[in-house]
Amino acid sequence: MDANSLAWRPSGDGATLRLRAELLARIRGFFAQREVLEVETPALSAAAIPDPHLASFAVHYTGPGPRHGQTLYLHTSPEFPMKRLLAAGSGCIYQIARVFRDGEAGRRHNPEFTLLEWYRVGFDHHRLMSEVAELVAELLAGRLSLAEPERLSYREMFQRHLGLDPHRATVAELAAVAKTQNVSIPPGMPVDNLDPWLDLLLTHCIEPDLGIEPELGQGRLTFVYDYPVSQAALARVRPGDPPVGERFELYLHGVELANGFHELGDAGEQQRRFAAENAARRAAGWPEMPIDDHLLEALDAGLPECAGVALGFDRLVMLAAGKTALAEALAFSFERA
Repeated sequence: MDANSLAWRPSGDGATLRLRAELLARIRGFFAQREVLEVETPALSAAAIPDPHLASFAVHYTGPGPRHGQTLYLHTSPEFPMKRLLAAGSGCIYQIARVFRDGEAGRRHNPEFTLLEWYRVGFDHHRLMSEVAELVAELLAGRLSLAEPERLSYREMFQRHLGLDPHRATVAELAAVAKTQNVSIPPGMPVDNLDPWLDLLLTHCIEPDLGIEPELGQGRLTFVYDYPVSQAALARVRPGDPPVGERFELYLHGVELANGFHELGDAGEQQRRFAAENAARRAAGWPEMPIDDHLLEALDAGLPECAGVALGFDRLVMLAAGKTALAEALAFSFERA
């Protein structure tokens, strides 16, 4: 053992850890005032999310019972069991959950992190955006001076920053913009799928690292809403020209803080999306994920009209504390776990 090693010490300082505790208490107070019920759901499940952008940690159960020898998965979000609670009549609920995502480590990522997730019965995504703004403003009061929140549609965001319509652009047009912006093109970019190109421009030209302009959410909470249907994820689709996914994301100082949906309640459509995501995993050479049949049964029984959002608590602490790396907002980062 190296006597001079400091790796045993916390990655976050004492003041930041006290701030974490303070913000957790204030979150609970915020929801208690609104009579939103705090819940806890399992972190370990026989099902996993098939989203090809997320990788689950798998574990092997060796104990007694019918699941002996079964592969189980640590959840990437508590969303599926929380929706089962909603379908069972829980009413509005929230959870402060430890979640796990394989392959996500870096300045703003940790494979294990804290997610604040909540669901509001009777809300759509616009009404939920207002509540998210209220909560974040309350938590950051006295620490960050922010202008009034703004809301941009996905289309308006691309038009403002890059002068293009993401719903109408072709791959060739997106590639040309990337070249003009001196963005390095990763190998293997598709010629028939817009989403990787849109994501490339978003991450390299619109939401750059802290301190680099233009910065999405500069000095204010910026909500981006109404995403392309191909990026609807678990959101409802609103018909129109073009149709859009009723989804939003929240940014502050270039950091993505939250992802919310006007929740899809159609079991058949959800099953089709799961199948499409597993097909994308097969095409990429990745293993398929077991589908959550309990969720589909809950949706079939009837999910109440609701909107839900997941907010990265560690990132919020990082910004509130004036830190630039997620490790500084944690008691122990992945490298010290």
